[in-house]
Amino acid sequence: MPGKILYLIVGGLFGLLFNPFAFALAQNDNDQWKIDESDSAASELSEVELIEAMALTSRAFRKAAGRVAPSLVTIESYGGVSAVQGRIGGIRKQGEGNTTGIVISPDGYILTSTFNFIQRPPVISVILGDGERHFAKLVGRDDTRKICLLKIDGKTDLPVPEMLDESKIKVGQWAISLGVGYGDTSPAMSTGIISAKNRIGGRAIQTDANISPANYGGPLVDIEGRVLGICVPMNPQSQAVAAGVEWYDSGIGFAIPLANANELLERLMAGDYIRPAFIGIQSGPNPQGDGILVNKVNPKSPASRLELKEGDILLSINGNPVNDMLRLKQLINRFEAGETIRITVKRKATGNDEELEMPLDSPPANATEPLALPKIR
Repeated sequence: MPGKILYLIVGGLFGLLFNPFAFALAQNDNDQWKIDESDSAASELSEVELIEAMALTSRAFRKAAGRVAPSLVTIESYGGVSAVQGRIGGIRKQGEGNTTGIVISPDGYILTSTFNFIQRPPVISVILGDGERHFAKLVGRDDTRKICLLKIDGKTDLPVPEMLDESKIKVGQWAISLGVGYGDTSPAMSTGIISAKNRIGGRAIQTDANISPANYGGPLVDIEGRVLGICVPMNPQSQAVAAGVEWYDSGIGFAIPLANANELLERLMAGDYIRPAFIGIQSGPNPQGDGILVNKVNPKSPASRLELKEGDILLSINGNPVNDMLRLKQLINRFEAGETIRITVKRKATGNDEELEMPLDSPPANATEPLALPKIR
């Protein structure tokens, strides 16, 4: 009897998840969820119906993975400098071992995570879904999104998966992370939901599906096998090369949507190296009110060139108030090196507010990154 009760409880939960008539979720203008509880039939699922529902769900996951599997590739890299960030969960050093990529064009362009390129490997090998091995070259990279673009030659008919438009990605929908980084014949799979959107400066979606080094660079897909984004290690508090790996398989994972990223992909194909933004201050709370207090200015930084001094108060960036260090990082994460922002500063020397244009730099190697990475072109 206890076993049957457990089946009924779980059955009710699965019924709510998988019976399309059980409930409807919608968003009103205030982004609040409404639940239609008019159908209580889900709680009355029989044991047989529960088993059938679970079998159908499992089948749906496998079918979704099967749709995108031909576009997955295994990426191996050889040589390069030593990793300096230690091991991931005691398993392997950052930047070592195989990882996953995904084909984005029939003629051989492949996207993956920058994770396996921390060591600047001189030799990159790509194993296609059919087992063919090709050498690849690194074409472009974006360290603000932790993705890079590879190219293999001699192919014109590679399978390209369907990408789901970012506007159609909904919080709460199924998400499946896939990876072939450990050389399995079929992709490893982890399931969860989309738990948030517009993370990391608006560049990423968040999921609780487990994401590990084996599927960094692999796809996050929906229940229909459409690509929601590329799995990457990220951390809202840091733009360092390896930041985010510490959350490996934690239930906090990120993916970069690509369906509307034509301009970005064109930049990467042209050889661009996109770097995070850096303003060059250390700061703390302002005990006298709004803004954050400048405690130190890095030499040869954007802040130094604008002659910011210890004791100045940074009030806003592009009109957005800055009241703590977390907010500063969130705002800076929206930009990349080479862009210009408008800041408002209260000068300690005069007590006056000044509005200044600040061209942003990329961070020096000793500021946020373990390695000084060379430009690709």
